[in-house]
Amino acid sequence: MITINQISKVYGQKKVLDIPELTIPGGQTFGLVGNNGAGKTTLFSLILDLIQATTGTIKIENEIVSQSETWKGKTASFIDENFLIGYLTPEEYFYFIGELRGQNKASVDEFMTRFTDFFNGEILNSKKYIRDLSKGNQKKTGLVGALIGSPEIILFDEPFANLDPSTQIKFKNLIKSMSQDSQITFLISSHDLAHTNEICDRIVVLEKGLIMKDITTSEDTLNELEQFFSGIKD
Repeated sequence: MITINQISKVYGQKKVLDIPELTIPGGQTFGLVGNNGAGKTTLFSLILDLIQATTGTIKIENEIVSQSETWKGKTASFIDENFLIGYLTPEEYFYFIGELRGQNKASVDEFMTRFTDFFNGEILNSKKYIRDLSKGNQKKTGLVGALIGSPEIILFDEPFANLDPSTQIKFKNLIKSMSQDSQITFLISSHDLAHTNEICDRIVVLEKGLIMKDITTSEDTLNELEQFFSGIKD
């Protein structure tokens, strides 16, 4: 469970995030949507203790993330290409992540066989460094890397960006399958309302750092989201 209490983030004179209370139960697939500048990446960065909150606390399983390290062993994420190591091949990167999570090379190799279709023959054995892959294949590498070692909580920021339509569908089905077969808590931030609606149990809408909606997804959710965003002026 992730518990957020009185969290705010201020840069200079501008408050970019202000969330009095938010709880994300274990096993939930949680979606976060909002326009550019809504505070989505800021919230994920705070959850991962990548930046310091101005006020408030975030807890993972009752551990305050800014005061503990033990939660990191159960949490994985891919936010952007800065999480990658460009001078490694994809295989070397996967082995590195696996070692951090207590997996040997054989276990990582076996795990990678699940993603043959997702990789489409373009990642493994490509003899390329990650920095030389296309943006889409870099994204695939980061997404799959975050899944190694059976983490309990996984955060993805804009996972559908830079993926072609076929790969977006494959990734969407992958998340749906994993969420049904396990108790992984997924946190997914995305501009893609349709994909987010389809895979998430719950969607929170952020606008200018504030929670505007907190929706349990249903057949009416996509329409509700589209109506909300069609009424916001840039």
